[in-house]
Amino acid sequence: MNLSPKYLIQLLEENGYVFKRAKGSHQVYYNPINNKTIIVPYHNGKDLKKGTFMAILKQAGIEK
Repeated sequence: MNLSPKYLIQLLEENGYVFKRAKGSHQVYYNPINNKTIIVPYHNGKDLKKGTFMAILKQAGIEK
């Protein structure tokens, strides 16, 4: 399973999320349809832990 932040961002964008802003090592994505904001940690491209990856997907309402 690919746990990279780039892959997570790709999944978010495919589901209607758009980049809103970045602060430090975190990027904020927003979905205007369901009014949800998702924060993605982006630490020099290091892979996310599986639990973090799955929690972000669940928060975004994306089934994997």
